[in-house]
Amino acid sequence: MVKRLDFSKYEKGIIPVVVQDASTNVVLMLGYMNQEALLETIESELVTFYSRSKQRLWVKGETSKNFLHFVDMKTDCDFDALLIKAKPDGPVCHTGAETCFNEDNVSDDFLKTLEKIILGRKKYPVSGSYTSTLFKKGLNSIAQKVGEEAVELVIEAKDNHKKLFLNEAADLIFHTMVLLREKNVELDEVLDILKERHLK
Repeated sequence: MVKRLDFSKYEKGIIPVVVQDASTNVVLMLGYMNQEALLETIESELVTFYSRSKQRLWVKGETSKNFLHFVDMKTDCDFDALLIKAKPDGPVCHTGAETCFNEDNVSDDFLKTLEKIILGRKKYPVSGSYTSTLFKKGLNSIAQKVGEEAVELVIEAKDNHKKLFLNEAADLIFHTMVLLREKNVELDEVLDILKERHLK
């Protein structure tokens, strides 16, 4: 795919690159790459652009430390533009906004949004936050909580109180997601297994 890209179409051998959040699918920014920047992105797994003003390669986040971690890429139909999917470490725009288009980087899929909130509570603990407290207690406590919620869900399944059953189901899903984050596992990794099983 890299060999088929046409870097000769635009001035200075650069092509436009749209960066999209790999988890939320929100468009984060637009940048430019030459062939060297693209190869550096693939090799380092950090999105690297060609700066037209500085006339050099620059790693997104080299100053702010809000790096974009390369996940995947696709070319357009003419092989003269790129769509890169990445995972941001923080706000992408130099203004401090989550995207350069001043949009909230939130998925339409609430589980994705919840996963992002849980990650935030782990990386940046909030005083009084139940989720931050769970992370502070550690793996054994979180795993025990998942077990307790599973038992409570089974108990409620035997009754006919739908609201209580739904609440216990929500508790189990939430605590399982906290456990996944504690183990540094993303929800997409679990979904990939379910998709593979479905294909079989």
